[in-house]
Amino acid sequence: MGEVRMFRALHHDRAPGDPLVLPGPWDAASARVFEEAGFPALATPSAGVAASLGYEDGSTPAAEMFAAVTRIVRAVSVPVSADVESGYGLAPKELVERVLETGAVGVNLEDSVEGVLQDPRRHADRLAEVRAEAGDRLFINARVDTFVREAADPVAAAVNRARLYVAAGADCVYPILAPVEALPELRAGIEGPINAAAHPSGVSLRSMGEAGATRITFGPGLQMGAMASLAEVARGLRSGL
Repeated sequence: MGEVRMFRALHHDRAPGDPLVLPGPWDAASARVFEEAGFPALATPSAGVAASLGYEDGSTPAAEMFAAVTRIVRAVSVPVSADVESGYGLAPKELVERVLETGAVGVNLEDSVEGVLQDPRRHADRLAEVRAEAGDRLFINARVDTFVREAADPVAAAVNRARLYVAAGADCVYPILAPVEALPELRAGIEGPINAAAHPSGVSLRSMGEAGATRITFGPGLQMGAMASLAEVARGLRSGL
């Protein structure tokens, strides 16, 4: 419980230009790199973990995802939050139990399944069930997919969904791929922490914090960057033959 309280506290009382930056490890080795760099917590990306296991994003078997998260948690001493996509069809009780078994202190749950946005009230009910099962043992980051799925007004839709999810017990909301220009309006309409997605070489993290982001994650961006660097090394080795 101490790690969960610590992780939750990291999301509050932050200055606008000082967002919580959570790198996304895809395996134990990358997790150690981020911890050694001084980050206070980490947040796994499901797409990055999938790639490290040889799967397409969204097709990792639940058992393999939970096993990968367990290895990451075991490799570091800082709190780790786990992206478990939409929950793999597990009932809230089993989902909470399996996440807790990994040692993770938080969980990402998205509101679309197989590319389709779910009814926001039905999803809020599911989040409420997860919260009831978890109590204070898990930090819930509720992903909002209106910027990546069909939505006539993604900002308004995100605010509407976020309010429902916060009322259901979410600790943080994550309007994934929301542009920086949308963050002030999202900040004005949503109570509590907001997670924003960033590209490692994109807009400055400070600027994103000033625009309204409380927490910043990178999805599979760091894993993809590492693979691009490795590919360059590989080409260099090949050219030296």
